[in-house]
Amino acid sequence: MKTIRISNEKDIQQVEDTVLVLGYFDGLHRGHQALFAEARKIASEKQLKIAVLTFPESPKLAFVRFQPDLLLHLNSPEEREQLLAKQGVDYFYLIDFTSHFSANTAADFFEKYIKSLKAKVVVAGFDYHFGSDRREVHELNQFFDGQIIIVPSINHENEKISSTRIRKAIKEGSVAEATRLLSYPFSTRGIVVHGNARGRTIGYPTANLAPLDRVFLPADGVYVVDVEHKGHKYRGMASVGKNVTFEGDELRFEANIFDFSGEIYGDTIRIFWLDKIRDMIKFDGVESLLAQLKADEKIARLWQG
Repeated sequence: MKTIRISNEKDIQQVEDTVLVLGYFDGLHRGHQALFAEARKIASEKQLKIAVLTFPESPKLAFVRFQPDLLLHLNSPEEREQLLAKQGVDYFYLIDFTSHFSANTAADFFEKYIKSLKAKVVVAGFDYHFGSDRREVHELNQFFDGQIIIVPSINHENEKISSTRIRKAIKEGSVAEATRLLSYPFSTRGIVVHGNARGRTIGYPTANLAPLDRVFLPADGVYVVDVEHKGHKYRGMASVGKNVTFEGDELRFEANIFDFSGEIYGDTIRIFWLDKIRDMIKFDGVESLLAQLKADEKIARLWQG
């Protein structure tokens, strides 16, 4: 897959005819995957390449009052590229969603971008909108005389699968639900840093993690996780939140890695969030904390999904 950053349509030098897939694609969830399944089928039948035109950041940044969550994603940029490549994308075009870009009408968008990308077929979801005049996807035929594939809603438990729904699940700590909607485990990368080493003194050493990417963290709590370190996966449990038992007031992100020992400060590890065990609790002492950790470990070791 070739990744191409553009500032406007003049930067596009597409020489091969394409199936163009339209959307933002944060998370590459099951709904998105349905679009790419259609694109792969058409590309194979018509001997076309698959192209994507999307944005590095949320288009909402150009329209609504800023909130820090608007800069967070379900995947890091590198993960999104890897997932798109697995979906068969040949050309991945990225353009910043600015006030200038958002001023393009639907007709402008077609003339400037869809034509420049040499699209013979366009694939989009049923709820896709385009242009400053907010045209609906079925109105593409007013501007485009090629084939238009509109993919219907992909549902889970009678509700549309969407990035918004997945973000909500993660914020609520429902990481198992997020995995079902994504079709792969939600994960977070972190670099191992020094903490206060309190866990080591009670027999539960933890890797204290500084998140490396602008991705969502689950709600405060203790979770069953798989931990990937240098190509090997280990079962473990991770916690997110303040260490209220020891009067901590800073957000902590740490993982206890089962059946693993070694100094790994400075290493990057990936946490695959599997399920939530419990909320954060304030314990009345080390003994009650240790008893709960042992119970948490048993749950984590036995968890099968």
